[in-house]
Amino acid sequence: MARRKGNKEERQEALRRYLRNNPFATDEELAEKFKVSVPTIRLDRLAMGIPEVRERIMAMAREARSRMRGVTEEELVGDLVELQPGIIGISILEITPQMLVHPAGVARGHYLFAQAHTLALATVGAEVVLTSSARVRYRRQVYGGERVIARAMVKVKKDQTCLVSVHSRVNGEIVFKGQFIILTLENIKGSQP
Repeated sequence: MARRKGNKEERQEALRRYLRNNPFATDEELAEKFKVSVPTIRLDRLAMGIPEVRERIMAMAREARSRMRGVTEEELVGDLVELQPGIIGISILEITPQMLVHPAGVARGHYLFAQAHTLALATVGAEVVLTSSARVRYRRQVYGGERVIARAMVKVKKDQTCLVSVHSRVNGEIVFKGQFIILTLENIKGSQP
């Protein structure tokens, strides 16, 4: 019996570590990862005081939105779940039937672009941001019901010009890559006579 308890404690500690790095993992994904049932994962989460994925995402989103500048909530495509202005941003986009090309059942590319683009703008963290250029690559088709997690990182910041790299993934697989050169209004004003 003691050995079983040790396995439970080890699993719970491993679960805590895994969720620290993968906060968007669902109970089903966690059950598969740890080779236990979904009810076991739920009991483990409850015992450790870890809320379900929706609550974790909503809490992260509230905190991230409070730091957002340069893009309004209405303009943002996807749910912003993490934002460290000038450093990193993460958003989640659930692919709904309205986003699909029928009858193929694949997401229209402009949704993936819009998620990445608006996330890049928000990640810069300036009051007014403009896109100077965008270089994108679609790696694979995205299907209805899939969850796209986009992660933006400010790679270079020089004279109010930022290079922002965005990688969008579905289940860890890259489906979209983008690099955006973003200008802030301060830079634009400074160049006018």
